[in-house]
Amino acid sequence: MTGAEMVVRALVDNGVQHVFGYPGGAVLPIYDELFQQEEVEHILVRHEQGAGHAAEGYARSTGKAGVMLVTSGPGATNAVTALQDALMDSIPLVCISGQVPTTLIGSDAFQECDTVGITRPCTKHNWLVKNADDLPRIIHEAFRIATTGRPGPVVVDIPKDVQFAEGTYAPPSPVFEQKSYHPRTKGDGDQIRRAVELLANAERPVIYAGGGVINAGPRGSERLRELAALGGIPVTSTLMALGAYPASGENWLGMLGMHGTYEANMTMHGCDVMLCLGARFDDRITGRLDAFSPGSKKIHVDIDPSSINKTVRVDVPIIGDCASVLDDMVRLWRAGPGERGRTDVGPWWEKIDGWRARKSLAYKPNRDVIMPQYALERLHAATKDRDTYITTEVGQHQMWAAQFYGFEKPNRWMTSGGLGTMGYGLPAALGVQIAHRDSLVIDIAGDASVLMTMQEMSAAVQHEAPIKIFIMNNQYMGMVRQWQQLLHGNRLSHSYNESIPDFVKLAEAFGGVGIRAEKPDELDDAIAEMLAVDKPVLFDCRVANLANCFPMIPSGRAHNEMLLPDEASEQAIEQAIEADNRSLV
Repeated sequence: MTGAEMVVRALVDNGVQHVFGYPGGAVLPIYDELFQQEEVEHILVRHEQGAGHAAEGYARSTGKAGVMLVTSGPGATNAVTALQDALMDSIPLVCISGQVPTTLIGSDAFQECDTVGITRPCTKHNWLVKNADDLPRIIHEAFRIATTGRPGPVVVDIPKDVQFAEGTYAPPSPVFEQKSYHPRTKGDGDQIRRAVELLANAERPVIYAGGGVINAGPRGSERLRELAALGGIPVTSTLMALGAYPASGENWLGMLGMHGTYEANMTMHGCDVMLCLGARFDDRITGRLDAFSPGSKKIHVDIDPSSINKTVRVDVPIIGDCASVLDDMVRLWRAGPGERGRTDVGPWWEKIDGWRARKSLAYKPNRDVIMPQYALERLHAATKDRDTYITTEVGQHQMWAAQFYGFEKPNRWMTSGGLGTMGYGLPAALGVQIAHRDSLVIDIAGDASVLMTMQEMSAAVQHEAPIKIFIMNNQYMGMVRQWQQLLHGNRLSHSYNESIPDFVKLAEAFGGVGIRAEKPDELDDAIAEMLAVDKPVLFDCRVANLANCFPMIPSGRAHNEMLLPDEASEQAIEQAIEADNRSLV
């Protein structure tokens, strides 16, 4: 086969059904082969960053690797944001990029860049293929590395002459596997036994779930729910793990961290044993490190050895896949504490119920203006009983979505957590819709974020992907404005969007449907209209301009120093932040 034929055959042999890409001179041989087959569907995006985010949404919602195809030079550099986003959030992504012919590498040829050098810091692994005979082995290995261990993005850079060259193709085989890469999935039995004993004897336990639970597949979430029920253990999670434990579950505390619930943060602060599952103790979760969960025994389960003790020193480190480790924990619990009984956690739950009674997500209703929290409550009420997938952009709307849209299942929530990439949600929704043609896919967006990748509405129209873009339009870069108000003396430097387009007309210009709601009493009917349309929709939901997102832990503060809506006077916030600034100095 030619190298280009090998690429397409390798995609098919690795179970790929969809590729998100944009053509260019250095990948034309591959595009020519795609044209001549019907097993892999190519989705033409409008920008390579959009291809990457669409592939991320596809991967996150299916558990499979997302695939993107880009040309050399600017095609590869435009993909970097999506690659770094996937690296931060552990999303399996295979990026195939074209490169100038091998004879021109290093000569500053047209559309040449050092793709391998540029992407080395933002990928799990990458390759420059110089021989067509190596191409099948490398592509198969790329899929294995992207999807196993801690998932992540990989890049296969293929010069144009290698795509034309002929070589011998071989299907995926264990013989090809790199001997240096064998992720450890089975946790150490003694450490797991010690962890179960700690949990069984804890008076104030908590489970802190991260995205690794969802990456472990359906069994990870099932075992998490089982262990929480067996031990009567409260559960909180990171932004990336929403849905791993059902929002309606009796042990659910809500999200943890900077904009987490009062009960989740106070439980984390006051616990005596913490079980961290597949999370990396991100700074948005921990707050001030020296005050994070003081005095607790910490158990950390993670498939990535480099995450253990990287940020927080733990008492029981367990390297392994969350599903496998939870299998063993549930089995040991049933054989031990399940038979003998365990420490009474009743008083702990009484304490937690007191924190719940603070109702930290409460907000003041308004009959004249749509409050953003109310908009999301109505959206959730209208869609919770449907087969729904949610993506978001990044900002206040993202945090409100995490707070007010309850997820009952894993893989239903796609958001940019680690990198915080504005513009993620719209192309991610496209990827999710391509993967789930008959499902309802909604991007909860901000008016600033959505404009960063708005061109992908054209791709959604072309590929008949009826995504719904629910824009929480407050005419500001909301989170930037909130921090400027609280941290920078209310000097709103360039955070006001003074020339926002008419989103209804913009939707129509793309060939989609535009809907607007400006008053609370218009909202339900407008949402129903949006859901009834079988086309891409831009929903312009005009919300209160200056609403702030609470609860909030000011940067660098402890969990028990969070600000609640009824306490968050401007003076109190400024005092907390001034104290933080002094501590930094």
